[in-house]
Amino acid sequence: MNLENNIDKIVLREREIEDLLVNSSNLKSSDLADLSKELSDIKSITDLVSKKDILVSEIQDLSEILNDKKADDDIKEIATKEFNTLKDDIRNLEREIQLALLPKDKDDTRNVILEVRAGTGGDEAGLFASDLFAMYEKLSIKNKWKFEVMEVSETNVGGYKEAQANIIGNGVFGRMKFESGVHRVQRVPTTETSGRIHTSAATIAVLPEAEDLEVFIEEKDLRVDVFRSSGPGGQSVNTTDSAVRITHIPSGIVVSQQDEKSQHKNRAKAMKILQSRLYEAERQKQQDERSSTRKDQVGSGDRSERIRTYNFPQGRVTDHRINLTLHKLEKILSGESLDELIDALIVEDRMLKLASND
Repeated sequence: MNLENNIDKIVLREREIEDLLVNSSNLKSSDLADLSKELSDIKSITDLVSKKDILVSEIQDLSEILNDKKADDDIKEIATKEFNTLKDDIRNLEREIQLALLPKDKDDTRNVILEVRAGTGGDEAGLFASDLFAMYEKLSIKNKWKFEVMEVSETNVGGYKEAQANIIGNGVFGRMKFESGVHRVQRVPTTETSGRIHTSAATIAVLPEAEDLEVFIEEKDLRVDVFRSSGPGGQSVNTTDSAVRITHIPSGIVVSQQDEKSQHKNRAKAMKILQSRLYEAERQKQQDERSSTRKDQVGSGDRSERIRTYNFPQGRVTDHRINLTLHKLEKILSGESLDELIDALIVEDRMLKLASND
């Protein structure tokens, strides 16, 4: 990556946009919004470039002092320390600029469909699945995202067989996308009298929410079944056939919804999830084509990939993709410290992409 060439192009584009906005009388409101957003993104880069330019000017002034044979030794000593500090600051800024110049994932700004499913481990897996679902709800509250529960299928002991939510907010997918995969828990179940530690798992899928126009689904490709919704253990909670099961025949994807009393609302929710699953399948296909080895990503998003372990006896959480262990299990499950793990994953992903561009 030629940093200076990229910066020159960015600065030139900034001037072009500013000129367009000054003479914006002929622009559509949607074009104005797009240009304003692009300018904001560019300014985040050019601001870093301006900071670097100031430091470069300062380091040149210090160089003159250091090369001045008549300068006092004490002044030269101070100048040397400042010179070395500025060199480090400039290197860090150049790294920040390089990271900022990396291509953005167009899906990062999207809302998400969150799917949580109990894996191996029986009742304990269901309880862990409900813990994870609650963790993401608390994270959403902390980040001022809207967390809309779409479907919950409970177990007989209060856990979740599966649960789905729509998380709405600015840049949700960009922060949540590395949560997809198998989450493992090690703890002593409340029903365990001998104090033996059990290992169980739950699977997380984070899907970028698809827009209606992006995924075209033909009615002939759908099989829609309606049935009576039921509660935990199969007990009936509705006397009408309001629950909906939609099968997308070409892909084999099946989506069920029964939380709403209205068949129409359940169908709308199911279609929303189906669109997002189809969009994600296409997205994953394109990523595989771009990088068959997937070495440029922290995680593949493969739901069969074990990504994290929550160890209750030791109060720790380990993310296996970046070998990061935090002894903050309770704070992570409460949503308070989950951002710390997410930040580390984002940084690692950006650094790997930067290295692949060098």
